[in-house]
Amino acid sequence: MNPAHEPLPLEFYNKPTIELARSLLGCLLVKETEEGPASGYIVETEAYKGPGDRAAHSYGNRRTKRTEIMYREAGVVYTYTMHTHTLINVVSGGADEPEAVLIRALEPHEGLALMEKRRSGKKPRDCTMNDYGRPLTGPPLYIAKGYEPQDILSGPRIGIDNSGEAREYPWRFWIKGNRYVSR
Repeated sequence: MNPAHEPLPLEFYNKPTIELARSLLGCLLVKETEEGPASGYIVETEAYKGPGDRAAHSYGNRRTKRTEIMYREAGVVYTYTMHTHTLINVVSGGADEPEAVLIRALEPHEGLALMEKRRSGKKPRDCTMNDYGRPLTGPPLYIAKGYEPQDILSGPRIGIDNSGEAREYPWRFWIKGNRYVSR
């Protein structure tokens, strides 16, 4: 573990999902491998509020092999693949409350050369399906304290057009002016 980064304690994740989505902004997502560490500041998130949220994978209490981890305790990783990308979520809500926060964008911090090498298609990406279910409280994948963002904005989530009224919920949060935020 990089001595400069101390993983956040499990207690950090035990808060309402919307609050967690905002609290994650400015935190540092760290992935340690044999090749070295790579990290980035979380600059954009989206909250998904479980069974009552038509945009959530667990809408209507859908319990599948893919969503099973969402029914466990907060503070673990929920990954899934969309197109060619692995998306990473922080499970929130607690046991049998299948909610999660999508980490939508990172601002690279350390390991930039390693990230570029991995993105060439010849090496695994930083976060993969192998991270599914990992606790975020220690290596190889964890979240550490970063910085306090000065200005946080919120608005509708992105890419969920077929989710009825849920597409309008202002549960996307981002750091104003950060160039790594989705367009």
